[in-house]
Amino acid sequence: MAKDDYFVIAYKILKYFYTCLKSDQDPDINMYNANAFNINQSYWDYIMVNLFEYGYISDLLIIPPTLGRKRKGVRVLDSTMITPDGIKYLEENSMFQRFKQEGI
Repeated sequence: MAKDDYFVIAYKILKYFYTCLKSDQDPDINMYNANAFNINQSYWDYIMVNLFEYGYISDLLIIPPTLGRKRKGVRVLDSTMITPDGIKYLEENSMFQRFKQEGI
């Protein structure tokens, strides 16, 4: 699977947030933004909006589409973090378990 695949990026984001939660560290936006994954901003926004709407992360500011933008955007807040459902998804998803075994 490509490093810019939706599920690879979603896994890495959730894994990062979970690691931060367990180690009582504040997430560093430079570790999980569009540039960190070498993807465009629109794709990044899409991934983050979906992780939020599925309930896997909390406290994300959703910016509605405007005249200049066709899709929703996001603003990551200092309080953005993984939810219990995100942890469950991370731990139970068979594809994610394969990523974990492969060291992705």
